[in-house]
Amino acid sequence: MQPLHGKVALITGISAPKGIGRAIALRLAQDGAHVVITDVDQALTIEGAATTRAALIAELAQEITVQGGSALALSLDVTSASDIKVVIEQTLSQFGHLDILVNNAGSLVGSDNFLSTSAAQWTSSFEVNLLGPMMLSQAVIPEMRKNGGGRIINIGSTGSLGAEAGFGAYTAMKHGLVGLTKTLAAEFGPDGILCNTVCPGYIATDMHEAANARLSQEQGLELAQIKANRYANVALRDAGLPRDVANAVAFLAGPEANYVTGINLPVTGGVPVGI
Repeated sequence: MQPLHGKVALITGISAPKGIGRAIALRLAQDGAHVVITDVDQALTIEGAATTRAALIAELAQEITVQGGSALALSLDVTSASDIKVVIEQTLSQFGHLDILVNNAGSLVGSDNFLSTSAAQWTSSFEVNLLGPMMLSQAVIPEMRKNGGGRIINIGSTGSLGAEAGFGAYTAMKHGLVGLTKTLAAEFGPDGILCNTVCPGYIATDMHEAANARLSQEQGLELAQIKANRYANVALRDAGLPRDVANAVAFLAGPEANYVTGINLPVTGGVPVGI
C-alpha cells in the first residue's frame, strides 16, 4: 500500500523545471498523496522561451494525473496572507482536510557581497524564505489540529547550518527557518504535529546553477572550475539531484517518521556545515 494514501500535501515553490519542489510533488504523489502544487504567478524564461509559473504547475498537475496521481495546481504568493487564505480554502473544498505542508519556496535575492546587500533585498529574502513559511504554518496548524496531527517540512539548506561567503541574506533566513522548525516541533508536538527541516547541500537545480553562473562571472573563473571549487568540500565530490531531497521529504512525511520531530536532516553528500 502507498504510505501516503489518502493524505493531502500542500507544497510551495513548485514550478522550476529542475527544482526540488517539482521532485517532491512527484514523489509524494507516487506515494499516494493528493498534492496541492503552488507557485507565484509570474513570467518565467526557460532556455530563451517565455512561459509562466502558473503554466508550469498546470503541466505538472496534468503529468501527475496521467501517472495515476491526484493534483491540484494553484497560484500562491507565500508572502500574501490573502493568497494563503484562498489556497487553504480551495484545498479544503477539494479534499476536505490537509495533512502535510512542505515549505519549499525560496529566493536567492540578496545573495551578494554583504556590504552590497540593500535593505530592500534583505527584506525580500526575509519575506519569501522565513515570513512565508511562518504564515503558512499558522494557516495550516488549526486544520491539522482538527485532524489529530500533521507534518510540516521546511526546506532549509546547508545555509541553515553553516555559512558560505556571498549568501548573507539567504543564510540568515535559512538559519531562522531552523529556529521556526524547532519552535513548531516543541509547541505543537502535543497536538501530533511533527515539524522538521530538510537541509539540502549542493543540488543540481535551476537556482543552484544560477548561483554557480553568478559566482563564475564574479570570480572570473570557468563554470567547471567554480563547481570543482565548491564541490571540493563534498565527500561525494558532486552535486546531488532533486530526487535525493524528495526522498528525505517522503520519509519525514510518512509513517516511518512517526517519532521524528525538531530535527535538521542534511542531504549534502557529506559537505561540512561550518564552511
